[in-house]
Amino acid sequence: MANLIPVIKGARSVLIHTPGLVRYGSKPWREINAHPSRLDELKRSLQPEQQAESYLPNRVFLGKASLASLYETERPWYGRAAPISNDRLAMGEFVEEKKFIALLALADVFKHVSLLEGFWQDASPLLRDSPLCEPFARTTPALVTRERLKAEIEKGEGIPLFAGGDAEPIGWIRHAHHEDASLHAHVLLENLCAKVSAALAMRELLLGQRDVSEPNIDFVLSCSEEAVGDRYQRGGGNLAKAAAEFAGFGSASGMDIKNFCAAPIPALVTGAALVQSGVFENVVVVGGASLPKLGMKFLYHLDKGIPVLEDVLAAVAVWIGPDDGASPVINLASVGRHPVRSGAALDKQLKAIIVEPMNRLELKVSSVDRFVTELHNPEITIPANGGDIPERNYKMLAAVLVSSGKMERSEMPDFMKRKGVPGYAPTQGHIASALAYVPHALQALTKGELRNCFLFARASLFLGQLTQLSDGMSVLLERHP
Repeated sequence: MANLIPVIKGARSVLIHTPGLVRYGSKPWREINAHPSRLDELKRSLQPEQQAESYLPNRVFLGKASLASLYETERPWYGRAAPISNDRLAMGEFVEEKKFIALLALADVFKHVSLLEGFWQDASPLLRDSPLCEPFARTTPALVTRERLKAEIEKGEGIPLFAGGDAEPIGWIRHAHHEDASLHAHVLLENLCAKVSAALAMRELLLGQRDVSEPNIDFVLSCSEEAVGDRYQRGGGNLAKAAAEFAGFGSASGMDIKNFCAAPIPALVTGAALVQSGVFENVVVVGGASLPKLGMKFLYHLDKGIPVLEDVLAAVAVWIGPDDGASPVINLASVGRHPVRSGAALDKQLKAIIVEPMNRLELKVSSVDRFVTELHNPEITIPANGGDIPERNYKMLAAVLVSSGKMERSEMPDFMKRKGVPGYAPTQGHIASALAYVPHALQALTKGELRNCFLFARASLFLGQLTQLSDGMSVLLERHP
């Protein structure tokens, strides 16, 4: 009988520089509509591509710099000169905006996106020369002349697309339905960004693995935040299958798992359960990017004279398959959940999703090498008066572990450095909720640098205005015995 213990066979990331799309993040979009002068302020504070690519948290996200460098490098991290290697990135690729905008048009099967002919002439060679992007560049998107683009913009039945801080638009996305707000151009753009970024992460997964190809993947689980649909079923989905189609995963089916920021952990657990049960042999969990979160804190950054750091879209893909005798194991016996009776208080959440499974498995704190929670980049959140989110969460976790008799109070001060992970992820919600660490975990567990790591994520269900409850889930990844 086959050994169906679920293992992580691959995990890769992509980071996409999108300064021209920052204006369409939820906060910038609202602020610019209310105060048009904000747009010029925003454009003046956008990072050039080389600066964004060399930014230390971005390099850590893609494995080009170590996690330890976040402790070793004095802040501010932005504005520091950092060498950029031409070698392939260790855990993923940095994608420039021109390629991404071209891919948005190629991914638009209903032809709502049109690009300037000149822009496509510049972008298409970049796609063809990229091993990551070349598989997408087999067709030509809808193209328009500059005169036609100007006429479309004057009609006002959509929104223009820009590259960087350029004043002249390079494309257009039109409304799919005038009476359905779920199909307005702005929402279609959100959906396309999630679809394309997820597909890029999936293709990156193939480039990072020699022994997997498209036909090997049976099922795709999307844990992206966007709820794709129309006015009759605004969150109907299925983003997973749309991304699988665009990525060329022709043998895969798929579905979406929604749980606000916590969705990646339930998705990993579900994917592992599908493999262990024998329902599917190979499952990909993918988190695509969130356009609304671009520039969330931009006003605070402008006020403090720092660059708009929320200028990248992020995506992560994880391949789960049956035991191969070497890859890290997803221990389904370790899963921690947050029952209704636990309430919304943070200490009760942590007791439910961390302390309870530790008690069940008879684990001591010394038995766990890493606890991994939300990894938001503190250089983005601190100027916005949000504090260092990972640091705050680790302080609370340490307090809960002490109160639960799991460790001594004297161990609290250095708990984060000993057992945690510093923040480096873009403020993309679900991506920062431990999913960003999985490529790092795969490498560390495979090389023997770690024995295990406890991934956990929490969700604010009150965002939907249906309940005051929170949610959360955890799971232990282990080095192969």
